[in-house]
Amino acid sequence: MRKVSIAAFTFVIVFGVNGTISYGAPNSMLEAKGGVTDILSPVILTDSRQTKDDNDKEAKAATEPKKTSNLVMANVKSALNVRKEPNEDSDKVGKLYKDCGGTIVERKDGWTKLKSGNLEGWASDEYLLFDEDAVELANDVGRLVATVNADTLRVRKEADPSAGIWGLLPRGEIVDVVDNSNEEWALIDYEGEDGYINAQYLVFDFRIDAGETLEEIKAREAAEREAKRHVNYGAYTANADQTLLLAALIQCEAGNQPYEGQVAVGAVVMNRVRSGAYPDSIHGVIYASGQFTPALNGKVNSVYESGKIKQSCIEAAKEALSGVSNVGAATHFRRNNGSREGIIIGNHVFY
Repeated sequence: MRKVSIAAFTFVIVFGVNGTISYGAPNSMLEAKGGVTDILSPVILTDSRQTKDDNDKEAKAATEPKKTSNLVMANVKSALNVRKEPNEDSDKVGKLYKDCGGTIVERKDGWTKLKSGNLEGWASDEYLLFDEDAVELANDVGRLVATVNADTLRVRKEADPSAGIWGLLPRGEIVDVVDNSNEEWALIDYEGEDGYINAQYLVFDFRIDAGETLEEIKAREAAEREAKRHVNYGAYTANADQTLLLAALIQCEAGNQPYEGQVAVGAVVMNRVRSGAYPDSIHGVIYASGQFTPALNGKVNSVYESGKIKQSCIEAAKEALSGVSNVGAATHFRRNNGSREGIIIGNHVFY
């Protein structure tokens, strides 16, 4: 959900769980700057200050085969069909959604065979992005996350071992990384606030959402139908369980933010429920493949089951369910670092 400051990965692509594509885990903070760009396709940047040697190198590079990326990204408003064979009449094997990506297996006759999560099949090049265009989109929609590799880590309010503490993170917890330019401290999102944790006890991954096979789609839709049994979305009303689930997500994403920021997070979820590009239930939106890190790492479930949800987050959920939106039709938000235009509330920008 957020734009991050990250370092250049130099590893092969691997496929992760929970519908995401992982670009490997750097062994140190310095191995992770610049998104996916340097993993996939080195980019030659030029300007008027180039020296003669630079120009000579560029001329030589022009005579060599062009390096291309093996990354491919969906270029659609909603979803595109992935097929068994490279033609429109072939059977569907799954779908690749907006902002999802994969790796190229083979290309021929205007079609690309790709692998995205558990999904492998052919998609028309008309609806795909390649090379620099794919890398640019991946850097925009992907996210850097970190998994805690210690029994317990303190989340501090400043990058200082004597600073105050926001809270504690258990082993295995996954967090969104906002900035990892400091070798010793990682800046993470902690319920909407800046939190600092010791970088040496973290394992990093850059993730992009993956597509779904037909079997995965059926399983997800079945779970969504079950979750909707007691909900009347005509009036956007929900039972207590659904309200608390939304409130738990709000607390995980913006628990330390102003009330207006909490309402805005709830509004983003409800805007997705109303949109044809996302699942049409609160449960489906929150647990959609790779969308909300607190849902991915189990924190939403933990907060929900504990019953320790802030009253402000519950009230924000009720407002969002009633149809209130202070961010218009926004369906995304991320930490505000000045690189994305949108509605700024607290530490987040909504767009």
